[in-house]
Amino acid sequence: MAREKAEKKDTKEKKPEAKKVDAPAAAKMDKGKAKKPKKGRPHCSRNPVLVRGIGRYSRSAMYSRKALYKRKYSAAKSKAEKKKEKVLATVTKPVGGDKNGGTWVVKLHKKPTYYPTKDVPQKLLSHGKKPFSQHVRKLGDTITPGTILIILTGRHRGKRVVFLKELSSGLLLVTGPLSLNRVPLCRTYHKFVIATSTKIGISKVKIPEHLTDAYFKKKKLRKPRHQEGEIFDTEKEKYEITEQRKIDQKAVNTQILPKIKAVPQLRGYMRSVFALTNGMYPHKLVFEISYEEPH
Repeated sequence: MAREKAEKKDTKEKKPEAKKVDAPAAAKMDKGKAKKPKKGRPHCSRNPVLVRGIGRYSRSAMYSRKALYKRKYSAAKSKAEKKKEKVLATVTKPVGGDKNGGTWVVKLHKKPTYYPTKDVPQKLLSHGKKPFSQHVRKLGDTITPGTILIILTGRHRGKRVVFLKELSSGLLLVTGPLSLNRVPLCRTYHKFVIATSTKIGISKVKIPEHLTDAYFKKKKLRKPRHQEGEIFDTEKEKYEITEQRKIDQKAVNTQILPKIKAVPQLRGYMRSVFALTNGMYPHKLVFEISYEEPH
């Protein structure tokens, strides 16, 4: 009997042993068995767009579709509502003693006990702002000495001028010349000009050193005082061009005019006035005149 039981035990099927798998191989198997994303309706807006900027549902309809009526929130108080809220000026405090009334009214903001007899001027905070004279000005790469500019403001607007140099204040010193388009030696701001690609060589032109901001500063004209019997006889002082200014204008013009005359068609270009007409678009204009500069 014992032998038969032993034989029966041997006849039982042996379970297959689990195969050992390496770590990198196991990681690859896990990647293959990764969960696939559930198939469903993709997320989209509750208010489909019919035309660009126009939705299918109105604002009130979307209010009910989003169930915004269930949300409780407190809107921010406006400036008018904040002003309506009264700020307490006094506070009542308890006071001991039978004859003191039991309470005492105390002011929260006490008034000053001293007032100055004279108004002392105080400097206002400028938040780092500087006056115009201290502003840092940077000229563009297109504005260089000898460049032809188009003035956009002032009495000479639309006229073409020659850029000579930049002054210490950041303003540009330009000239017409005067004999071509009646623009004298004057200053202009670089934001109010259009720089063209036309240039003339003025490296050998000698510009007087005294042509500075102080040179072009306007002088205050004196108002005459009326005396007895001279009410209608007195006249206001008028501005007159000085002889020094005439000499400087002539000295610069005599050097620049030959440079302009040497370039074909440039003389007529300087005399013409810039203006826009129908069919001309500023962003499509090219301010250029092709020529070869003489050596």
